[in-house]
Amino acid sequence: MATYKIHPIVMGTKVFDKGMMTYQYAYGQPYTIPIYSWYLEGGDKKILVDTGEMSPIQSDDREEKIGGKIYTFEEGLGRWGLSPGDIDVVIHTHLHNDHCENDYKCTNARFFVHKRELETIHNPHPLDFRYLEDYVEDVEGNGQIQTVNADGEILPGIEVMHTPAHTPGGLTVFVKTPEGKAAITGFCVIMENFYPPKEIAAMEMEVIPPGTPVNVYEAYNIMLKVKQAADILIPLHEPRFASVDTIL
Repeated sequence: MATYKIHPIVMGTKVFDKGMMTYQYAYGQPYTIPIYSWYLEGGDKKILVDTGEMSPIQSDDREEKIGGKIYTFEEGLGRWGLSPGDIDVVIHTHLHNDHCENDYKCTNARFFVHKRELETIHNPHPLDFRYLEDYVEDVEGNGQIQTVNADGEILPGIEVMHTPAHTPGGLTVFVKTPEGKAAITGFCVIMENFYPPKEIAAMEMEVIPPGTPVNVYEAYNIMLKVKQAADILIPLHEPRFASVDTIL
């Protein structure tokens, strides 16, 4: 069975209210999150989870706030001796624009996307402005997308679970590593969502749902399920990973 190293590559940032990450908590606090593409090194294929922003803002101010360097797609892949054409597989946690803007550059890749997510990007609810179908039209038109309809293994050592906490077709990616099963979450959270501060835990809340959930009660339960299923948690926008080359 293949095992993998997980390399976080910062390919964008967002600056907003922290409450966008933490439901009913930390509103009014300015916060900067990294946007990652995750390179899974191992096995016989070059695998990414998400592809990040096409034209990230690369500034000293933002890099200082996240504690790491911001790369373009080509720069980030180049750190690992890769180019977009080398990528064999892209697994999408979801299809909000900041997670798929570089898809069209991966001309040789197969894309795994949950069926509900692909449907949603073409017909999003008016409240969800983060979907822009332009970013997937090329790969969809080329027949590169393989839709996921059920939980389970999609590649040796890599499993997916449908986790519609933040979007209807969110996929959490479970990766077998030498240290155990790591979960790259299919929803936009930070580590604080999984390990709330004492004032939240005192209210008998074990997790904090995403700041923008599909259904907040369901999101809470999904987060508990992921937390229980993983040995290592990798929240999708946790800033601490911006300063490391390899998580595991």
